[in-house]
Amino acid sequence: MAIFNQPSPAKKDAAPSFAPESAVSPARDQQPAVADFNPTQNAPPRRPVTSEVKESLIASNLTIEGKIEGTGHVRIAGRFKGDVNVQGDLTIEKGAKLNGGVRAEKVIVSGDLEGNIDSASRVELLDTAVMNGDLKAGSLTVAAGSKIRGHIECGWENKDASHKVNGNGKVEAKADKADLELAS
Repeated sequence: MAIFNQPSPAKKDAAPSFAPESAVSPARDQQPAVADFNPTQNAPPRRPVTSEVKESLIASNLTIEGKIEGTGHVRIAGRFKGDVNVQGDLTIEKGAKLNGGVRAEKVIVSGDLEGNIDSASRVELLDTAVMNGDLKAGSLTVAAGSKIRGHIECGWENKDASHKVNGNGKVEAKADKADLELAS
């Protein structure tokens, strides 16, 4: 119980007044203030927006079975069983193993690949690479010591035009095309 008078709470509808009424409204003869939006300092140049291509890694102590699809780069250091279809680069590290088909822009193999490489613009087989499968690429670099077993097509502009179907429904290569078969 209070002995003195407590002020009553302000009404919600009434706005608090901080200045006398005459100071709130400007006089008619005064000009309203105009803001200057011109920068006084030069703004730093903006960097162009670039989308960085990310790299996904399958670590050396992992074994994964499935399918990889998407954009970006993929690096396999462990074991992967399944197809890899990426709009980017695929790297198979030394000691890694991939069992499946590959579609990528650039393929670098240092480990084991058991499967076909189809529609790559560039393939590099390093000295520790072991490839068992067919290969279709724009260019192929093979290091001494690598092992390849399969059918290889490189440097053909139109890969689909280099094949024709005979009367038995089998695919045949054109006569002027050179096939390269290497065995380990």
